[in-house]
Amino acid sequence: MRVRYTTAEAAPAARKRVWSEAVARTYFPLDITFRSAPDFSGELDVWSLGHVSLSRNASDGMRYRRRERDLVQEREESYLITVPELTDIRFVQDGKDVSCHPGAFLVERSHLPYEFSYAEANALWVLKVPSAVLRARVGEPERLATLRFDASRGIGALFVDMIRLSAGRLDELDNAGRELVGRQLVDLLALAIEADDRILAGSASSVRDAHLRRVEQFIRAHLADLHLAPQMIAEGCGVSVRYLHQLFESQERTVCGWIRHQRLLMCDEALRNVADRRSITEIAYQWGFGDQAQFSRSYRAHFGRTPSDTRAAAFAGGTAQSDLPLRRGAARPAHPAASSETPPPARAATTPGRGRGDGPA
Repeated sequence: MRVRYTTAEAAPAARKRVWSEAVARTYFPLDITFRSAPDFSGELDVWSLGHVSLSRNASDGMRYRRRERDLVQEREESYLITVPELTDIRFVQDGKDVSCHPGAFLVERSHLPYEFSYAEANALWVLKVPSAVLRARVGEPERLATLRFDASRGIGALFVDMIRLSAGRLDELDNAGRELVGRQLVDLLALAIEADDRILAGSASSVRDAHLRRVEQFIRAHLADLHLAPQMIAEGCGVSVRYLHQLFESQERTVCGWIRHQRLLMCDEALRNVADRRSITEIAYQWGFGDQAQFSRSYRAHFGRTPSDTRAAAFAGGTAQSDLPLRRGAARPAHPAASSETPPPARAATTPGRGRGDGPA
């Protein structure tokens, strides 16, 4: 079901507050400078797609700033994949200043301060992806922050096309259908990212880095194969077994340890998915764990909870990442639903039908 926030019915003096609350609910707290206050106009449509969310943000020109103080009470790290529709956006993070135009998309990281702005009225598609979900598909997602990707052709264009086309049908789907769309969007995003030569080569642009990225791609593509092992990986990537081990040793990892880590991430995502009715044993087996006891021990050692705990929490409280117990040593954030504060007055309405926020403006 769509949730819509709008300033249309708010008094001019209240529009800044209404928009700030809507943005904080949808993404996270941001400091906002309005270029046309108090005549500011904005409309924000949001769809929950299981672990991820999709939104369309249409507003007058403004500047968003993520400050150090906003990170103190931060929940789990997320990445915002932003697609501008009408005009360029400017993004500054980690010492990098980039511009993203219509026909491209940009990656933003929630755990670092940043500044995001556009001078004129704009419409943005934004896919919010938890770090754990993206990390299961793309190695070291931290390196993606501030990168701009081509959305005018190939996989990048297909990813953006699917965002636009699926938004018009999401209201017709049940929770399971929307979760499936969310997973498919993240899969397409990962393909678009991995197809970029900058990602394949790594920041150092070395042959060793390029080999490591290719190996990681091969492993992810064969995680479900019970026979996945160093010999199979080396043959599939055209390197020797010795060189394969050297690639991972340079990263202070082992080949088998990294395989197990990736498999655990995929199992965790499946366990959190309330639409997935398979047993824990079936999920573990699908992702290459032939021994249920070994899987349970590995899962608990990695996440600080049992597979049964994860599944029970998902069915009891929905699929949000933050609803589930965190790994040992991590502080559990307060869930909005448990807050005793009075809900902010921003207008939010569930809209069963198609509205003017469904497609490009």
